[in-house]
Amino acid sequence: MLVILLGAPGAGKGTQAEMIVERYKLTHISTGDILRASIKKETELGKQAKDYLDKGELVPDEVVVKIVEERLKEPDCQAGALLDGFPRTVEQAKSLEEVLEGMQRKIDYVIYIEVTEDELISRLTGRRICRDCGATYHLKFNPPQVRNVCDQCGGELYQREDDSMETVKQRIKVYREQTEPLIEYYRRKSLLHAVDGDQDINKVHQQLQEVLDNNSRSEGV
Repeated sequence: MLVILLGAPGAGKGTQAEMIVERYKLTHISTGDILRASIKKETELGKQAKDYLDKGELVPDEVVVKIVEERLKEPDCQAGALLDGFPRTVEQAKSLEEVLEGMQRKIDYVIYIEVTEDELISRLTGRRICRDCGATYHLKFNPPQVRNVCDQCGGELYQREDDSMETVKQRIKVYREQTEPLIEYYRRKSLLHAVDGDQDINKVHQQLQEVLDNNSRSEGV
C-alpha cells in the first residue's frame, strides 16, 4: 500500500503518520528526514542537496524526486510506505507518478487532513517553551498550571519566533499557494479522501482507519 498524507502546517500530519505506520506496518517517508539522511551518508544526491542548502537555496525538485525514488526502492518500502511532506506541488506529483510508473507501482490513497484556518492558527501559535529546561506546553492542549510559568522548574515560558502570528500566517499562505492545488489534482484522479482534522486526535485516526481498512480489504490484505 502506498499512501500520501496531505495537510496544512498544524493539521496533525506528524501524529497521524506515526499512528498509521505503526498500525499498517508501513515505512514512514518524510522528505526532511530522507534529505538529512542522504546528506549525512554523503551520497551523490545528498551532496547535491547540501550544496543548495549551504547557499540558502531550496533543493530543486529533480534532486528531491530522485532522493524519494531511491528511498522507495529500498527493501523496507516494498510492503508499503507513507509519504509525508511529499509531494508539495503539482509538478512534484507528476514527477512522482513517472517514477512510480517506472517501478510498476501506484498511489493507493491520498489522505487530506482538513482543518479550518482558525484552528490551524490556534494550534500553531499556542506553543510555549521554558527558557530554562526546554519543557514544551500548549495554551489550549497542555497549558501550564500557572500562566507563563514552567510546571517543572518554575522557569519563564516564551513563544518561539516560528510560532508567532505573523510567521504562522505566512506558513499557511505558502501552503495555500504551493500545496493546496494538490487537493484538486488528486480529487480529479479519484484518489483523494478528506478527513475532518478539527476533531479529537483519536476520532481523526478512526476516520483514517476506515479509509485504509477499506483499501486493505479490497486488496485482500
